[in-house]
Amino acid sequence: MSPQGLVVPEAPARKIIPLAVAGSAAPRAGGCGTATKGGCGSGSSAGLPQHVRDRVHDHPCYSAEAHHHFARMHVAVAPGCNIQCNYCNRKYDCANESRPGVVSEKLTPELAAKKVLAVAAQIPQLSVVGVAGPGDALANPEKTFRTFELIREAAPDIRLCLSTNGLALPDHVERIKALGVDHVTITINMIDPEVGAQIYPWIFFDHKRRRGLEAARILHERQMLGLEMLVAADVLVKVNSVMIPGINDRHLVEVNEAVKSRGAFLHNIMPLISDPAHGTHFGLTGQRGPSPAELKALQDACEGDMQLMRHCRQCRADAVGMLGEDRGAEFTSQNIDAIAAGVDAARMTESRAAYRSFVERERADQNAAADAAKAQVCMTAETRLVAVATKGSGRINQHFGHAEEFQVYEISAAGAKFVGHRKVSLYCQGGYEDDEAMPGIVEALAGCGAVFVAKIGHCPRKDLAAAGIAAVEDYAHEYIEASLIDWFAKSVANAATIAA
Repeated sequence: MSPQGLVVPEAPARKIIPLAVAGSAAPRAGGCGTATKGGCGSGSSAGLPQHVRDRVHDHPCYSAEAHHHFARMHVAVAPGCNIQCNYCNRKYDCANESRPGVVSEKLTPELAAKKVLAVAAQIPQLSVVGVAGPGDALANPEKTFRTFELIREAAPDIRLCLSTNGLALPDHVERIKALGVDHVTITINMIDPEVGAQIYPWIFFDHKRRRGLEAARILHERQMLGLEMLVAADVLVKVNSVMIPGINDRHLVEVNEAVKSRGAFLHNIMPLISDPAHGTHFGLTGQRGPSPAELKALQDACEGDMQLMRHCRQCRADAVGMLGEDRGAEFTSQNIDAIAAGVDAARMTESRAAYRSFVERERADQNAAADAAKAQVCMTAETRLVAVATKGSGRINQHFGHAEEFQVYEISAAGAKFVGHRKVSLYCQGGYEDDEAMPGIVEALAGCGAVFVAKIGHCPRKDLAAAGIAAVEDYAHEYIEASLIDWFAKSVANAATIAA
């Protein structure tokens, strides 16, 4: 048990999902037997070099697998910004909003470092701390870099990262590298200034406000230069792009090629958030965001020999916890002094090490289970899109009515691939079912043939069935990927039996 009363969890007992490594299972009638490259059930792909895998292994934003197990934290020390985006309005004190640029309170570097220590003691999953605003990290360089210096002293095992629009990036690459900031995210929405002029009303560069094509051209040139300099310095770069239908949606394929050719490690294509209540230019002028199908189609078009991030939650600039949750309200400037004062550094280190050991065992077990399940899938060109209710840890461990989002997977003979998430309104409110939420949930699950849950009531099950969506409880608390593949293998086999 940790000093804060935290217990490192033990994996629950598992039902009969095979745990042998791929290829060890006996062949089924009409099945594959072993998993061979290019054959049934392999799902093999060129892996990342070991030194790169080590750098993203516990980073929840740079690894889809890691996001099931590790938490991130953003410290809001950078209020100023050097550009204006038509999709951004940096309001403060909006605790119920979950979108980039929003914070409840701004921090000094000293308070940020103290808060990191408090969070690390309470949340052993914490693996990375970043500066992501609420303005731009590099429009506030001294605050950002001082924060990193203090965090490095207080918690040397935590990775450091920052997010930037890239305008000031070329001026700071050397210092970024010297401070050990190993992951940098650049938001790049265009490589054509004609497109950029529709997204950015102005930038502030070289002591002057610039507008229109000139502003977009300067921003583009600085972004490309900064990206190239980071890659040359061996810093991993994630590129964020906001998909804006009718403005840059088709153009983002060109952006993808440009950043890929310059060595970006990961591309994250995110949907535009354009609620008029947020007061952004795009929100107030009626610019719509993409549908889940449109977003997936663009992501699919860009996927190739470059990593695509599909698990982004477009977090607040003061987010704390696992992706998809925010525990920031537990760590305010009013209480972090008390929390930090009670931290036993030795016991905190022990607790964090114990959690990492548990995760390593769990991840190895999950991967072995998924490989064994893939070995049972017959050769088929079929694919299925399904949704999963999960609280994390890579397991199907959430009640349907408690889900505020569903993770979406595409299943094929190659395995189960995470392709996105769908946010929904809670079906269960205060212990009662909210029937008015159901149409929105059904709409959010459009295209999915099944939803996997730990438990579901009779009424929502019936409503889902009427929409052609099967509710699956058979794999409650089991590993997600192994369960989906096992279900897919049985579905394909049953369909083949019926056809025969």
